[in-house]
Amino acid sequence: MWLKSCVVALLLQTGVVGAAYAKGPFGSVNVGNWIGGAFSNDETGAFSHCAATTPYANGVILVVSQNAAGTWSLAFASPGYRFNKGENAAIDVTFDGQERARLYATAYQSNMLTAVMPLNVVRTFQKASLMVATAGRAVLNFDLTSTGPVIAALAHCVTKVKADGLDKAGDFTKIAAKPQPAPDKQAPPAGNKATRVKAGTGFVVSANGHIITNNHVIDGCVGDIKGNLTGEAAMVLRVVSNDANNDLALLQAPSTTTFKDFVRIRDRSIRSGDSVVAIGFPYVGMLTSDFTVTTGIVSSLSGLRNDTRFLQISAPVQPGNSGGPLFDTAGQIVGVVTGKVDALRVVAATGTIPENINFAIKTGALRDFLDNSVVPYQTAEPKGELKTTDIAGNARPYTMLISCNATAQVDAKR
Repeated sequence: MWLKSCVVALLLQTGVVGAAYAKGPFGSVNVGNWIGGAFSNDETGAFSHCAATTPYANGVILVVSQNAAGTWSLAFASPGYRFNKGENAAIDVTFDGQERARLYATAYQSNMLTAVMPLNVVRTFQKASLMVATAGRAVLNFDLTSTGPVIAALAHCVTKVKADGLDKAGDFTKIAAKPQPAPDKQAPPAGNKATRVKAGTGFVVSANGHIITNNHVIDGCVGDIKGNLTGEAAMVLRVVSNDANNDLALLQAPSTTTFKDFVRIRDRSIRSGDSVVAIGFPYVGMLTSDFTVTTGIVSSLSGLRNDTRFLQISAPVQPGNSGGPLFDTAGQIVGVVTGKVDALRVVAATGTIPENINFAIKTGALRDFLDNSVVPYQTAEPKGELKTTDIAGNARPYTMLISCNATAQVDAKR
């Protein structure tokens, strides 16, 4: 009961920054755990703001609002906060480990800090899945799974109330869909280029459903990116972050998806000559619909032109293996398969056909990428050896086929 009372009080307090008197809610906003609606100024009766709020397990309640003038604000509240009214604080926020911004907040109430959100921060907040807020020594994580529809509902709330008035407030989450063109009049893809299915491999790296693949696997995708475990239905994946320089991309499964297991990253350097196992989905549609397993060794601790970000491996890989896991004999990740040497160029340059020259991104680059994206991955020390069949069996719950439609021009570059 105290939580519901606190949430209602915060909604009343949050619209026009600094105003403490409001009445409502009028209509409703209900998205996931977010609740809210429209509010009026209690002194004048005029429309004041639209706001929604949700509590978190860390004890903080987030309140997002847009006022009648179109200004967005984000508030951090807790029954345990004790601020002096008018106290100011800088709050650094990081979205999905990539986008960063500094918000300047003021305590208009003793239990809440409220900051104006610039439009670029609002857009990032709307698209992100994780926000890390830092103020002084306090570091808090916020799952932003439902913020996209919440922002849309609040913007709709402000527009509709300003047009129709508070007395016609309703369910602001019901936004009229834009009319779609008839099928026979639908516009062709940009540039009228044909599309084809492109595919690669990915693997789950956290209990939160984060998935690693190569950036080139998703580069140029048109429409949804899909992933599916062998024998299971495909799910739509969302791009969280990517690093074209190191050819890594981080995807995330829907919040309703659960995985039985995820990878552990080897916490010890691999050596030249160590045995490795590569798993992936090569030549999808031509070969088996199950993943394939190949074995080999670490041929070198650097890639082309001594690039130390990569391993050279002898385990055979083909188109479709890109983004797949490379395991040691203990079943722990030692790299991300990224490609093979261009045989035609080598033949043209040397007159000989190269054999078993393939590459994987080292775990150092992978861990830096995951750290920057604030992903809670796990590491482990290699203990004992597993049979290749056991490594493959253990990998089944988290090794995934990644696919999308892409323009033929983009796909031909890979």
